[in-house]
Amino acid sequence: MADPFKLQHRKLEYKRLIPSFLLSHRTLLIVLWIVGFILIVVWQRTAVERLLIYRGMASPTRPIPKLRPLVFNLSDFGAVGDGVTINTKAFEKAISEIRKQGGGQLNVEPGHWLTAPFNLTSHMTLFLAENAVILGIDDESYWPLLPPLPSYGYGRERRGPRYGSLIHGQNLKDVVITGHNGTINGQGRSWWEKYRKKLLNHTRGPLLQLMWSRDIYISDVTFRDSPFWTLHPYDCQNVVIRNVTILAPLTEAPNTDGIDPDSCVDMVIEDSYISVGDDGVAIKSGWDQYGIAYSRPSSNITIRNLRVRSMISAGVSIGSEMSGGVSNIIVENLLIWNSKRGIRIKTSPGRGGHIRHVIYRNLTLQNVRVGIVIKTDYNEHPDEGYDPNALPVIEDISFTGIRGQGVRIPARIYGSAEIPVQNITFQDMFVGITYKKKRIFQCSFVQGRVIGKIFPAPCENLDWYDDGGKLIRQSTKRNTNDLDYDG
Repeated sequence: MADPFKLQHRKLEYKRLIPSFLLSHRTLLIVLWIVGFILIVVWQRTAVERLLIYRGMASPTRPIPKLRPLVFNLSDFGAVGDGVTINTKAFEKAISEIRKQGGGQLNVEPGHWLTAPFNLTSHMTLFLAENAVILGIDDESYWPLLPPLPSYGYGRERRGPRYGSLIHGQNLKDVVITGHNGTINGQGRSWWEKYRKKLLNHTRGPLLQLMWSRDIYISDVTFRDSPFWTLHPYDCQNVVIRNVTILAPLTEAPNTDGIDPDSCVDMVIEDSYISVGDDGVAIKSGWDQYGIAYSRPSSNITIRNLRVRSMISAGVSIGSEMSGGVSNIIVENLLIWNSKRGIRIKTSPGRGGHIRHVIYRNLTLQNVRVGIVIKTDYNEHPDEGYDPNALPVIEDISFTGIRGQGVRIPARIYGSAEIPVQNITFQDMFVGITYKKKRIFQCSFVQGRVIGKIFPAPCENLDWYDDGGKLIRQSTKRNTNDLDYDG
C-alpha cells in the first residue's frame, strides 16, 4: 500500500515544476487560443502559396474555342505579350496569312500586346482570350493618316487627313471580334491631354472603325480608353454588338462616345454596359452639306438592354451629325444612371435630313439631370459652306414606359419656328423629380399628344387623350415657348 505522505510529497513537486500561471483555467484557454490561431495562419499561408503555384503551372482556366476551321495564335508570329514589345508586324503577318488562306481565326493569348494600328480582313475572327489585352501605342507618329470621311468634309476636329483607328477595316465581309472578355485598350490619356493643349494636327482616331463593311459581329470584349469615339461602324450593314463593356473616364476624356453607328443599316446593340466621357450611343449620318451629298441614312437600328452612364452628355443620342437621315429606330429596356441627360436628339439649321419613326420604351432614369432632350440649335458646322436653309425634319417620336427617380427636368422638347417637333407621343410616364419650379416639363414649337396619365404633368403644348383614345384636352399653345432651364 502506497505511503500517503509520499504521494502528497510528489504532488507538491509537480506543482513546483508547472509554472503557477498555467494553473489558472482562463490563462490556459488564452494560450490554447493563441496557439490555434498561429496554426491556422500558417496553414492558410501554405494553402495560398500552393494555390498560386498551381495556378502558375496550370493552363488557362477557359480554353479558346475553335470558331473557324483554320486557327492561328498571335505568338506563333513572333509576338511578345510583355506590354513593351511592339507587335504590329506580328498582327500584320497573322492577318496576311488569314487573308491568303481565305479566312481564319486569330487568337490573342493572355498577355499585354502593344501595337500600332492594324487592319482586319474578311472572313476573320479576332479572339481575345481571358486576360488578353491589346494595347494601342500612345505615340501618334505610329498612327497612319487616312482621308477625311466623305460625309464629314474633313477631319472632325482638324482640316485635312485624320488619324486611323487602332483596329481598322474597309470593304470587309464576315468579321467577328469576340473572346472571353479580353480587353482592347486605346491608352487614350495622352491623346486627351494633347487634344486639350491643341498639340494634335489631325483629328483623333477611334478605337475600332469598320467602313463600308457588312456582316459584323462584336461580343464579349471590353473596350476602354479610346483616343476618340470607341466603336465607329461607318456605312455598314448587318452589324451586331452584344455583351460588350465600354469604359472611359467620366470626365476629362473628350469625345469618347461608346458606340457611334454612322450611316448604318440593320444593326443591333444589346446586353452591354457603357460608362464613358461623352454619349453612350450616338446615331449619326453625316455632317451638313457633306452628309446631305453622301446621302446614306442610319436606319433599322435596335438598341436594347443597356446600362449606360454619361456625366458629360447623354445615355443615347441621335445626332447632331444626322444630315443623311435617321429613321426606324427602337430604343428599349435601358437603365441610364448618374448622367447629365438620358435621351437626347440634337440637330440644327444647316443639317437637312430627317429624324423620324423613333420608338423609346421601357426606360429607367436614375439621378439624371434632364431625362429627355430634343434640341434644334446645336450649331456646330464643318465650315462656312453649309446651307442655313437646309432644315431637318423631326417627326413621329414616341416615349412609352418611362420611369425615373432623382430627375431634375423630365423633358425639354425644344423645337423652333424653323424646326418644329411634330407628332410626338408620351404614354405611361412616371418620373420622380428634384426640381421644384413650375415648368419642369418644358416644350416649345411641339405638336403631339399625351395618352393617359403621366407624371409630372405635361406641358400645355400637347393634346391629352385618355387611355381609350378619347380627346380630353386639345392644346392651344403649340408654338409658344415654355422654357426656363438650359438642358
